Amino acid sequence: MATPPAPGPGLPGAFSGPQGQAGREVNTASLCRIGQETVQDIVSRTMEIFQLLRNMQLPNGVSYHVATHQDRQGKLQEHLRQLSVLFRKLRLVYDKCNENCAGLDPVSMEQLIPYVEDESTKHEDHSLANQLRLASEERREIVEVNKKLKQKNQHLKQIMDQLRNLIWDINAMLAMRN
Repeated sequence: MATPPAPGPGLPGAFSGPQGQAGREVNTASLCRIGQETVQDIVSRTMEIFQLLRNMQLPNGVSYHVATHQDRQGKLQEHLRQLSVLFRKLRLVYDKCNENCAGLDPVSMEQLIPYVEDESTKHEDHSLANQLRLASEERREIVEVNKKLKQKNQHLKQIMDQLRNLIWDINAMLAMRN
C-alpha cells in the first residue's frame, strides 16, 4: 500500500499554516470526506501492523534470522510512524470541522426534514384520526357484545343441562312405576 503524503502547504490537510489558509478555504463537507479517507487509511494501516505482528517470530530460544527480524521491526516502526502522522492529520481535520461548525445554531431533526403542510392534509389527518377513534369504539363494543353472548350461551347451556337431568329423572321414575 502506498504511503500517504505528509500534509504540505498545497494539500487540504494543511490548513493550520498561513499558506494553506491563504491558498483556498476548504468547506466542511470536503473536510468530512478527507476525515473519512483518513480514518480508512488508519484502519488499513492498523490491519497491516497486526499482519506484521502476526508474522513476527518471538525470540523464545528458537533460531531466527536477525536480518529478517530487524527488517520486520523496521517495517513495523515505519507503519507506526505513518499511523501517528495519520492521527495528527485526523486531529487537524476534526479541529477544523469543529471550528467551522462552532457558529452554527443547533437545529432539531424535524426542521431538517422538508415538509409542506396545507389545510387538506390537516383535514385528512383529522378525519383519519376520527375514523380510527370510531373504529376503536366499534371494536370495543363488539368485544363487549361477544362477552355478553358467551355469558348468555353459558347460562343457556346450564339450563339445558338442568332440563336434561330433570327429564332423565322423570323418565327414571316412570320406568320404576311400571
